[in-house]
Amino acid sequence: MLQGNLARTPMSDSHESIETTLHELRIMTADTEKDLDTLQQKQEMFVFQYQENLKLQNQLAQLQSLPERDPNRLAQEPLLKQKKMDLETVLQTEAQHLLTMRISLAEKHKQMFEKIKDVQHTVLEDELIQWKRRQQLAGIGGPLEGTLDQLQKWCEMLAEITWHNRQQIKKVELLRQQLPMKVPGNDLLPELNTTITALLSTLVTSTFIIEKQPPQVLKKETRFAASVRLLVGGKLNVHMNPPQVKATIVSEAQAKNLLNDNNLGMNETSGDILNNCGVMEYHKESGNLTVTFRNMSLKRIRRADRRGSEFVTEEKFTILFQSTFSIASGELVFQVRTMSLPVVVIVHGNQESNALATVLWDNAFAEPGRIPFAVPDRVAWPDMGKALNSKFMSANGRSLSLENLNYLAQKAFSGQNIQIDDYSTIQLSWSTFNRDPLPGRNFTFWKWFHGVQELTRKHLRGPWNDGSIMGFVTRSQAQDLLLSRPNGNFLLRFSDSEIGGVTIAWSGDDPQTGTSQVWNLQPFTGEDFNIRSLADRIQDLPHLIYLYPDIPKDNAFRSYYTPMSDQPLPSNNGYVGSVLVSRIPQIPVTNCPDNPSTPGSYTPQYDPQSPSSCPPSCGSIQSDIGISNMQEPMMNDG
Repeated sequence: MLQGNLARTPMSDSHESIETTLHELRIMTADTEKDLDTLQQKQEMFVFQYQENLKLQNQLAQLQSLPERDPNRLAQEPLLKQKKMDLETVLQTEAQHLLTMRISLAEKHKQMFEKIKDVQHTVLEDELIQWKRRQQLAGIGGPLEGTLDQLQKWCEMLAEITWHNRQQIKKVELLRQQLPMKVPGNDLLPELNTTITALLSTLVTSTFIIEKQPPQVLKKETRFAASVRLLVGGKLNVHMNPPQVKATIVSEAQAKNLLNDNNLGMNETSGDILNNCGVMEYHKESGNLTVTFRNMSLKRIRRADRRGSEFVTEEKFTILFQSTFSIASGELVFQVRTMSLPVVVIVHGNQESNALATVLWDNAFAEPGRIPFAVPDRVAWPDMGKALNSKFMSANGRSLSLENLNYLAQKAFSGQNIQIDDYSTIQLSWSTFNRDPLPGRNFTFWKWFHGVQELTRKHLRGPWNDGSIMGFVTRSQAQDLLLSRPNGNFLLRFSDSEIGGVTIAWSGDDPQTGTSQVWNLQPFTGEDFNIRSLADRIQDLPHLIYLYPDIPKDNAFRSYYTPMSDQPLPSNNGYVGSVLVSRIPQIPVTNCPDNPSTPGSYTPQYDPQSPSSCPPSCGSIQSDIGISNMQEPMMNDG
């Protein structure tokens, strides 16, 4: 844990290193530019002197064509010979100096290109890959991936530095063509030209990225959106002729082939997407070159033959974005493409939960640089626990506790006879996660967990974040906890037998034996809470007095009670509104020592300002036909 401002994260150190290196590269580029200008000037002077030497040679040849005794020849020939000899000495020295300068400049470029290569690798293979990984984890509830602005700044600086150096190499090539000179040993120039062009190509193709991913569970014939960004688009004048981008959907097998064959692409599809073409737009203020697809829709999908026990919701596709554009007046042509995170295509809403299981497993456990879209068949339980916690916390706020995660481990491995308390070394298989049903149930571990997550997100988020819902506790654990407290204590736990269900367990006296026992209400589901909320149902039931261990129920749930008025609800049609109130008619409320009354069926007096309650010793009577939950209408007063 960081203490104040003294500690610095590895990320900040990495960023500082990148900034420092890019600053050094700018200085080095300016230095080689000066050397190149000096080289050009010296070469131009050398060429001028060389031309002077040719003139002297011609003059000398003309003199030597005269008779040997010619007075002009006798007077000028020795002077011209000496002048020519002196100039040739200078030319010889200057030629050697030019060659040395060329070699020195090539060495400087070589060192600088190694430095560019290293920092570019850091930016693209570390920072950009980390951003993409954060983007992937954000899909299952991880922190947001953050802005691309810093990465774009670095990539634009790299583009400028690389482009200027490529221009320098081109200029050196031109100088060599103007004045050929044999280089002793290994000539670095061809290698430098290849290296800098490759660096530029890698930079451009790697910075064509998906800024906003399409939904990873993609329902057929449903509108979806995505956006693509070229991080160097504003620096290489790509925006002067904005490229068109096309989106297609490809299968896992086709995605593998794309990595192995750069010529595959435009015609490799596994379906038809409407509104799948767009032109990149340059935003001058931000310097971003992007294209946003707002109204794409998957019209048709072609599925591969499934392997063994693979389900439709385990088949992965990807949205492939492709474009072609040129820079430097068409000198360099780039074919760029990028693949989205894996998507699972569904046609019915009831397939969504299983599709989300595939997405979670892939996003959480994909290895960097994998072959599309390989994932392990087994993962360590602690890793799965982190993924489930991230998913649950993203949806509902409060994280899962160690006790919650231990409960989930027990449930996940309940069919494997594992009798341990420490699950840190146990591996969870995909089949156990979302293929094989839980013992005695017709649903998988994931289906149960996802049902709990969605119930909490839609109906229980507030009480969950308050800590009022214990949730992940077994029936036997709930019984032990409640029997240790006075009667009237209750807790809420997620149902084991129903997907997306929560039950209320409470303690009370058995009127026949006089001993305390624990009752469990039939689980409530989202459909029940659409009719009447959990808090209102708890308020309705006088059997429930203290939220375990000793919190008055009004203290825990009052803020979630539905406000009621003693006055009739206003109506334009002459009718009076009604509300539904929960009752447990089979279990009457018995005498309370502080407020004795005749046992009998309890009829709630609905007054939210002073909800019915009784001391912890109040009991309930067991019903022979079990416990049920019913609602009956109640007219507003007035």
